[in-house]
Amino acid sequence: MPFYLYRNNDIEKMKKNKYFVGMFNAGTIVKVLVPNVVNTGYDYRLTAPADVGTFVGVTIMNRPYVGVVWGFGDSGLPESKIKNVTRVYDAGLNISDLQWIKRMSDWTLMAPGAVLRLIINVPDAFLPPRMEQLYSYNPDSTARMTENRIAVADAFASNDFDAMSVTDIQNIARVSSGVVRTMIKNGTLIPKSSRETNPDQFVFEYNDAGNIILNDEQATAAAQIGTAISSGGFSVHLLDGITGSGKTQVYFDAAWRAYDAGKSVLLMMPEIALTAQFMSRFEKRFGAPPVVWHSNLTAARRREIWRGVMRGKIRMVVGTRSALFLPWQDLGLIVIDEEHDPSYKQEDMGNYHARDMAILRARIANIPVVLASATPAAETLENVNLGKYTQLKLTSRFGGAQLPEIRTIDLRENRPESYTVGDTEQTGFLSVPLCDALRDTLAAGHQAMLFINRRGFAPIVQCRKCGWTATCPDCSVGMTYHKRIGKLLCHMCGRTMPLMKNCPACNSDVSMRGVGLEKIQEEVIAKFSGVRTALVSSDTILSRQSLERLVAQMENGEIDVVIGTQILAKGHHFPNLTLVGVVDADMGLFGTDFRAGEHTFQQLFQVAGRAGRGTHPGTVLLQTYQPDHPVLTAICAGNRDEFMNTDMVARRAAQMPPYGQLIAVIIEGQRESTLSQFCADLSARAPVLHGAKIMGPIAAQVYQIRNWYRMRFLVAGGKNANLQPVVAKWIASVKVPANIRIKIDVNPINFM
Repeated sequence: MPFYLYRNNDIEKMKKNKYFVGMFNAGTIVKVLVPNVVNTGYDYRLTAPADVGTFVGVTIMNRPYVGVVWGFGDSGLPESKIKNVTRVYDAGLNISDLQWIKRMSDWTLMAPGAVLRLIINVPDAFLPPRMEQLYSYNPDSTARMTENRIAVADAFASNDFDAMSVTDIQNIARVSSGVVRTMIKNGTLIPKSSRETNPDQFVFEYNDAGNIILNDEQATAAAQIGTAISSGGFSVHLLDGITGSGKTQVYFDAAWRAYDAGKSVLLMMPEIALTAQFMSRFEKRFGAPPVVWHSNLTAARRREIWRGVMRGKIRMVVGTRSALFLPWQDLGLIVIDEEHDPSYKQEDMGNYHARDMAILRARIANIPVVLASATPAAETLENVNLGKYTQLKLTSRFGGAQLPEIRTIDLRENRPESYTVGDTEQTGFLSVPLCDALRDTLAAGHQAMLFINRRGFAPIVQCRKCGWTATCPDCSVGMTYHKRIGKLLCHMCGRTMPLMKNCPACNSDVSMRGVGLEKIQEEVIAKFSGVRTALVSSDTILSRQSLERLVAQMENGEIDVVIGTQILAKGHHFPNLTLVGVVDADMGLFGTDFRAGEHTFQQLFQVAGRAGRGTHPGTVLLQTYQPDHPVLTAICAGNRDEFMNTDMVARRAAQMPPYGQLIAVIIEGQRESTLSQFCADLSARAPVLHGAKIMGPIAAQVYQIRNWYRMRFLVAGGKNANLQPVVAKWIASVKVPANIRIKIDVNPINFM
């Protein structure tokens, strides 16, 4: 029988051991779970004794895999048709890990094999290191450094590597093979002899430097978390602190307590860009740099970190959501920083929310979790209200800094003035009050931040005569003009096209409408002579090294005005930054997403928190046509809880999360006719639900992405509705054609 059907008392006995000696003898037929998206386990014959959770090598259609022993075989096939495993490894997952895989599969409706693929995501970890030709970066090269070549240099600096393979250079720097070949040819990259990596190069011993004195609020919160760590057992603690209140040092204290007790510690970040300043704080506190895990590492580094965690030698990791799936040994604490951040929602290799799956893992492993945020998610606050989570509040900024003054600028009364570029008059987007505040800030020798969550120069390229609009041929979205690269760019698939001067439909002139951060930079430079600006977005910050350069420039006073997207909203500390201007505070307020108000509040509140973090007071100005909107009035008054309570009234009435459950079923097809027919068949088989309903199918808001057409169903039910089994049975009732893909998203945050 599969492991999850064992009796509870048997499981408790099993959990007392890391591995379970002699559970299955050589020759036993067992079910092996294999890491692929359709897999629920296949039967194999053991060639050596193995335990539940042991890693084993198998083949499927002559393709090698590493899977785990899942339980007794149950296929009923004749023994003569059952293949042997190819190898039994001296390592594996424990029972709580397997329970977590099963529970995560049940909740997300991902196949168990798809969940296992998130864990066994470094196949090279089971192979001897391959001997590859490596290259090092030559800083003394006289070759011209283009943007792509700088990205390669950043790739070496970000990974602290003196040598990398061509494949690693391409993947990490995100450049073509031609760029790498050219750099090898001109001597910017120098061949080095092949070598194996040192398996212990990322193993650090940490100690508490004792160089941080917590204030009373911090000390109280740290003590309460420390008690939970020493007492053992599952618990969730919301570290609810305003921006700049020192949440990081509180969870550092908790991390040290767990590490000092011999446990492993995971510190999760929504994006690895957050570690630019975080790294130095970590090393000052613990005497050694953190082991950092994210998708942009060399294959060799991923292999050695994965192995180090598996062997229990690496016990402290800072990582993005994928770090949750490392093969942790004796995990004692999980910290989720900026727990509200939508980046924790995975939508590529299966749909899951890393925060929720971390809490599930902690519950099964019986360990504490710390959630940290200045703007907690509605789901988190509801669990606090229900008494499931403990709330620890930090109400003052660390070091005595004051919260900024936040005001709105009514654009109905303060229309932005135009500006001139060359001989051409351009439409302005910065109001007079904001420009006056910028002028005063620069005159005082301080720095300013302008926030607009829109990349590029102009989001709409259109013919004013016939209405033609530049759209992506592969996606049903408009293309954005990016002045920096001089091309149109699709933000869905990444396709680029040259900017046409004349309309392809009527040959009239095309015009650019709307505003992106490049347009704001142009306006600032035109209106403020000699100002030094920097752009910050996913287009310009391609590595940790490039972000660290920006931070250093800000700290050294080399930048006057930084203009950026949501990357700027997260965790950065610029002591001389005293003014934050939000160019379009209305963006996101009036979308179809029921979370629009919550997400806008979180984003703007986090952006506002960048101002006045040093000795000088800060000011935040929000440009808006809706100054009386509840989100904006709440931000100005600093009244988060009242806003969230008001926002929850409508959600409760509509049974939207956290008071209800949603499951999105997205159907994608390469042919519209096949997609329509399949959706009709699926709709005809929709079950009749009590206390829940199935809506759709309707065309997705973005109907076409990368030449796949998309339709959506939405299943909605009450808070205690057990929708997953119903949806699983419903989907299984229809045969899926080869050119149809089905994606299931439990409690989606993206309705596009």
